[in-house]
Amino acid sequence: MTTQSLTRSGTPWEPEFVTDINQQTCIGCGRCYKVCPRDVFDLVEREIDEDDDMYDDLEDDVVMVMELKDEGDCIGCGSCSRVCPKNCHTHTKASELAA
Repeated sequence: MTTQSLTRSGTPWEPEFVTDINQQTCIGCGRCYKVCPRDVFDLVEREIDEDDDMYDDLEDDVVMVMELKDEGDCIGCGSCSRVCPKNCHTHTKASELAA
């Protein structure tokens, strides 16, 4: 299976698929969800850790964060990581996943 392709200008390009979202840094803004051309992400509730200083001013014990709904549907375009203000996404090259 070939995992490398070419851009329109002929430059080699290999897709990098999203393999993880750091829910400790995710702020649930939904930008990745909005730009994803596939159905890869979902917004879910996460309980706040007691020692998580980032949420000291919140009264609720839960926050909304993104999670991978169907990582197998990712096409490796990287749009999600380009719009994420917190750099929460981890991507893996297609060739590394096949190994």
